[in-house]
Amino acid sequence: MPHPLDAAAVRDWCVRALDALGRARETIDAINVYPVADADTGTNLYLTMESAARAVEAAWAGEPTPAQAVRAMAHGALIGARGNSGTILAQLLRGMAEEIGAAEEAEEAAEQGVERRAESPEGGRTAGGPDGAELLRRALERAAVSARAAVAHPVEGTVLTVAAAAAAAATVSAGDCAAVARAAWSAARAALRETPRQLAELSRAGVVDAGGYGLVTVLGALVGALSGERPADPVAEPAACGPAAGTGEGPDAGADTATGPEAGGPAPDGGPAYEVIYLLEAGDEAVAALRSRLDALGDSLVVVGGDGLWNVHVHVDDPGAAVEAGIEAGRPFRIRITHFGGGRPAHRARDRAADGTVSRAVVAVVPGDGLAALCAAAGAAAVTVRPGEPPASGELAQALRRVGTGEVVLLPNDPELRHTAAAAAEQARAEGLRVAIIPTRSPVQGLAALAVHEPARRFDEDVVAMTSAAGATRYGELCVAERQSWTTAGVCQAGDVLGLIDGDVALIGAEPERVAAAVLDRMLSAGGELVTLVVGADAPEGLAGRLERHVRRTHLAVDTLVYEGRQSGPLLIGVE
Repeated sequence: MPHPLDAAAVRDWCVRALDALGRARETIDAINVYPVADADTGTNLYLTMESAARAVEAAWAGEPTPAQAVRAMAHGALIGARGNSGTILAQLLRGMAEEIGAAEEAEEAAEQGVERRAESPEGGRTAGGPDGAELLRRALERAAVSARAAVAHPVEGTVLTVAAAAAAAATVSAGDCAAVARAAWSAARAALRETPRQLAELSRAGVVDAGGYGLVTVLGALVGALSGERPADPVAEPAACGPAAGTGEGPDAGADTATGPEAGGPAPDGGPAYEVIYLLEAGDEAVAALRSRLDALGDSLVVVGGDGLWNVHVHVDDPGAAVEAGIEAGRPFRIRITHFGGGRPAHRARDRAADGTVSRAVVAVVPGDGLAALCAAAGAAAVTVRPGEPPASGELAQALRRVGTGEVVLLPNDPELRHTAAAAAEQARAEGLRVAIIPTRSPVQGLAALAVHEPARRFDEDVVAMTSAAGATRYGELCVAERQSWTTAGVCQAGDVLGLIDGDVALIGAEPERVAAAVLDRMLSAGGELVTLVVGADAPEGLAGRLERHVRRTHLAVDTLVYEGRQSGPLLIGVE
């Protein structure tokens, strides 16, 4: 029976959408050829919706209103958005949340005796009758408009076209909420079947748009939540409606041939080699300037969000410049930099290696955007994390798949991630990837391993060399105590500077420079040839330079390298 568009329906929608995307993930991954044939669109959509569903469940304890439930869904999608498809889905949900939220606020104002706007009778209640249906029409329309506005250069034949068709059909539909959702889904499915006629890459490959397929799946889940029905699945190939118009190609055309950009790699016309994604805390004016700067740096630019929190996605050749642009605009975090690598997705990479060789990639987990850019410059894919927000195994598994090679080396760079890294590796291995985990306990050990990484070596030899380099690097750290506590060096008070060596507190002091110099002296007392200093975002100005002079003055024949890591702690130290 029909169900009103209330908080329970939103929750059910999340559950159904997550289940449907889980079942469709491999299909969507397999048909993705635009804008980059990276075979992870289905996975990106699933992970984005998973984050949205978690946010709704977290909000459920507070008995949310319909608007609060949709806002939670949109916020969860925003902070968990992956890839082009995930960021656009997040903006679609945000558009719906804005419209439903405005209607709910108007209704609350009316109940308090405040004069309502002239158009407010069109939507404010979500009881499943005409008012609720009209609100859903407007929400779907606003979703399509806001998603198109978030894309720097909209292209027809993509998820944007499918969303516009769904909104147009909903606008002229009659009936209750379920009828509106059904009309939107039906129109979206029809538009999806037409996408190969609008986009040459799809026509040559004989498939429909992957992002559009995902949106039809999500809209089908909405129909199910409002009506109890289970709509038919979308059509992955245009075969059901014949060959793409004017192409003379059948449904199997290009079935195993990458069209457009090489799968997982730069486009034939020299397209960007890196994908950069990050969350950004910034104001509207700063984001407007950021859009212009990133648009000049690369392509596939999508910036979604609002109210001070944004999700930025772009393909560039210079990932460091993309991150620097974010730093100038505000505070970027959860930075992910992926090098497309020039190979097909992992499940096809080995099929291409006729000479028996398999390309190899490195994935590194790092705590700062400067470290992420440093890893990217060395050819490694970076997963950036914030303190207290460790990555889930699914996120790391996606990063392993995303690099598009048959062999991957994972650098967790944190002892707390050993179980998460192991679980991610098992997931990737189940899909045919060859994965090795280097047990790096600090980013400086990861840098040491990257320095000796050589893809031309045999896999086992490369892993042994990287493991040896990491193991030969002692690691230290400077941090500030947040509260009074017992440590291996005694009792510390909130605000004390702590000097850690190999994970244990070795020194407690008040001045960062003195503590850091003492840590260096202890670490170098057992010998060493190279000191690596990774400077954090809150390090005292000039700290690295003064420590470099200290090493040069007191430890002869020891070289020092300094990097801007911009991690949360003042300083990371490595001694090789």
